Amino acid sequence: MSAKLPSAPKHNSYDVIIVGGAMYGAAVSWWLTKIGFDGRVLVVERDPNYEFASTSHTNSCIRQQYSQEINVKISQYGAEFIKNFREEIGNPEAPTLALQSFGYMYLASTPAFADALRAAHAVQSAMGAATEHMSRKQIAAAYPFYNLEDILVGNHNLVDEGYFDGGTMFDWFRRAGRANGIEYIANEVTGMTVDNAKVQSIHLESGEKIACGQVVNASGPRAALTAQMAGISIPVEPRKRFTFIFAAEKPLSQDLPLTIDPLGVHMRTDGRYYMAGCPPFEDPTAPFDDFAMDHSIWEEKVWPAIAHRIPQFEAIKLINSWAGHYAYNTFDQNAIVGPHPEITNFHFVNGFSGHGLQQAPAIGRGMAEYLAYGEYRSMDMSPFAFERIANNASLLEKAVI
Repeated sequence: MSAKLPSAPKHNSYDVIIVGGAMYGAAVSWWLTKIGFDGRVLVVERDPNYEFASTSHTNSCIRQQYSQEINVKISQYGAEFIKNFREEIGNPEAPTLALQSFGYMYLASTPAFADALRAAHAVQSAMGAATEHMSRKQIAAAYPFYNLEDILVGNHNLVDEGYFDGGTMFDWFRRAGRANGIEYIANEVTGMTVDNAKVQSIHLESGEKIACGQVVNASGPRAALTAQMAGISIPVEPRKRFTFIFAAEKPLSQDLPLTIDPLGVHMRTDGRYYMAGCPPFEDPTAPFDDFAMDHSIWEEKVWPAIAHRIPQFEAIKLINSWAGHYAYNTFDQNAIVGPHPEITNFHFVNGFSGHGLQQAPAIGRGMAEYLAYGEYRSMDMSPFAFERIANNASLLEKAVI
């Protein structure tokens, strides 16, 4: 479906133009139809096969283990949305999405990180999350396959934390949005006309200038480029992340939680296989088109860390691997959501730093509400406002993987 998108828009003006048609372009536009917005909406996607979109490279997980209350609340909403997906979409042909709650397991090997886990546990518990702060002995009793000789404590939650089919959610956001009148085109926004503190029009690679009421930056790792077209600077850049699928000669007899290891690797159950991921050895800004694998990372970083933490995984075989990009907010690793304070019709859904997919149901709804009503109604997203960056008032999210 996406590869057959037209390149030319049907109209020369739209009430809302969304730059980027991956998860956030799809979520915001679908939510506009869900809440009854009656204006014209155009979604412009430069990569209609989504070959290089972060959405296509996601590991499709959700967790409530964050250090900021608003992120816990957003994921709680997301878990309920996933579990009621067919009803939320409102189409009997939509699938039921399963949430496989094998949980996240954060392991601390230093007193400082142990203190951070205790503080996070307090935040999460106050929000009603089922996170448990576990001693080494408790972890060993629940998961005897871990080598815990260097571990002090851990945080673990088996309720509404784990894997879901994010690709299907994305597909249905797109499908239902288009069925409800959202227009998608395969084109690229190359510039904007800004006058009287508003974006008046967007410029397409094919030459058209399209008038707009409001613009939404849903450009993922390319968000800074889109913002620059409106004369705005945002601290969002591509950061490369690697994913590996492996088989174990001696599989575990129980699910492997998504384990965040102090050695800089995370790993989890993935059907009959296992999945691991990590950043590169150094973590610089990545070129927008750099998706090349660095195979030395598997040999020198991932495999040694896996074998150390789970001795049963000393004999494993790499099945598949790929590289993707985080849209990394270098300021505080949290989302930037809502309007720019000066160019007030330019809106952000950017900088999720790796947790965008799981936050799409709540933030997609919030952004749609702001576009339609000029305010957030279901959940206050104002802590994510751009003003915090301008004012150097960090909303630091410490639980970034």
